[in-house]
Amino acid sequence: MTSIPDDGCLDDGGVASPARASIGDAVRARLDRNPMVSRIDAPNLDIYGRQAFLSAEECAGLRTLIDSSARPSTLFSGSANAEYRTSHSGNLSPWDPLVEAITNRICALTGLPASHGETLQGQRYTQGQEYRVHCDYFPVTADYWQQMRGTGGQRTWTAMIYLSAVEAGGETHFPQCEFMVPPVEGMILIWNNMTRDGAPNRFSLHAARPVERGTKYVVTKWFRERPWG
Repeated sequence: MTSIPDDGCLDDGGVASPARASIGDAVRARLDRNPMVSRIDAPNLDIYGRQAFLSAEECAGLRTLIDSSARPSTLFSGSANAEYRTSHSGNLSPWDPLVEAITNRICALTGLPASHGETLQGQRYTQGQEYRVHCDYFPVTADYWQQMRGTGGQRTWTAMIYLSAVEAGGETHFPQCEFMVPPVEGMILIWNNMTRDGAPNRFSLHAARPVERGTKYVVTKWFRERPWG
């Protein structure tokens, strides 16, 4: 059930928000305390990584689940685009024991409640496939924003896990920050889509660079500012 503020009003997702800022502060403090987590040096973006978050066996299990559920990817609006997002993707069953265990581990790492998390999504990129520069937060000018306001509000944090090494290409590129993160099997990346004051952060724009050789698998979990759904 969606949680609504006591006054019955929903924040505008495109402006600063004390509630979203507080979420960011709490997750950032938790990750900063964790000796297994490393902060990536990006002055305008809160982004962290942890090596070996998943075992080789867990990565293999998730790749199998992705292969069984993947369909041609669409944009969030529901439209397909033959050039902009060319991967295959699919939501993974939250009742699968492996998916449930990994979801719980992501929540424990970040401190974010499971109720705020969207369904874990798997993505597969074969040679030449990519996802061009995009944001994980919801632009308030998009036609789907009003629906998103009532189903959990803005996306705050993103957690993405690489499930395979890639022979060449496939980096996650943050063009506004001028750096890329190459795929490393089992590594998790976690970043805040909001600024320190809780507004959408353009520095969180990112892209999945084309795979040049090999196959790239990832799973992604997005967290909302309020309970999702």
